[in-house]
Amino acid sequence: MVTPQMVKHLRDKTGAGMADCKKALDESAGDMDVAIDVLRKRGAASAAKRADRSANEGLIMAKVSADGKNGAIVEINCETDFVARNEEFGDFASQVGNAVLNNNPATADDIMTINIGGKTLGDLHNEMLSKFSEKIGIKRFKHISTSGAVVEYIHAGNKLAVLIEVNTPVTDKAKLMIRDIAMQVAAMNPMFIDRDRVNDEAIKKEIEIYRDQAIQEGKKPEIAERVATGKLEKFYQEQCLVEQAFVKDSTKTVKDVLGEVAKEVGSDVKILSFYRYFLGEE
Repeated sequence: MVTPQMVKHLRDKTGAGMADCKKALDESAGDMDVAIDVLRKRGAASAAKRADRSANEGLIMAKVSADGKNGAIVEINCETDFVARNEEFGDFASQVGNAVLNNNPATADDIMTINIGGKTLGDLHNEMLSKFSEKIGIKRFKHISTSGAVVEYIHAGNKLAVLIEVNTPVTDKAKLMIRDIAMQVAAMNPMFIDRDRVNDEAIKKEIEIYRDQAIQEGKKPEIAERVATGKLEKFYQEQCLVEQAFVKDSTKTVKDVLGEVAKEVGSDVKILSFYRYFLGEE
């Protein structure tokens, strides 16, 4: 059964009208992701992916070891902004980030067993619960260990952070350049590193959406197919990190910036992975 809350949730995600959202949910039997695709095919949705919206508070911590070989990114949630801005909560979140960085735990429960200055993080967690009377927990975390380098970017307020892994050690100057690329990930939220990483399912889905849009605009099927193929190229440029226009200089692409990094370090530089955490996202 489609509820008013589901309709509102879909509207918040897509920007489509309430009636369109209700109809899309009815047609998709309440499946939110399918309903988003239905709206996109009709041109009713304002965006291809979910908007960065959050009902949770907390902090994102990103940490990198002194040698640049290990990195960690963690989301720690609480219930109110009041607690998120509290210095003690911030210290606890930082300790969690360092614990993940230094110990590479497998689960959140493992994190709580790590000893910090004579107390476990579980003990410190219980102190936070007692002090603030709020639900406080580790929502997710990721640890990276590499023979290359890890670089972090933390947006002001610790609500958004990024880790980038590259294939080779870097100089201090190159690290700053890669941090700019991490900032690019924070700002533009790409889905893939490059078009070689785009899976067949994603390509098929995009072509189907673009084709249906063209047909609804009155184009013949063979024309709609060509339109869909042309729009797929734009999809690559928008959703593949290395093909995006560089946010700090739109005359360059991120691939161009990687070329500049390669000149700085004296070897080819490739992005192996990136992780972008935005507070509260699903």
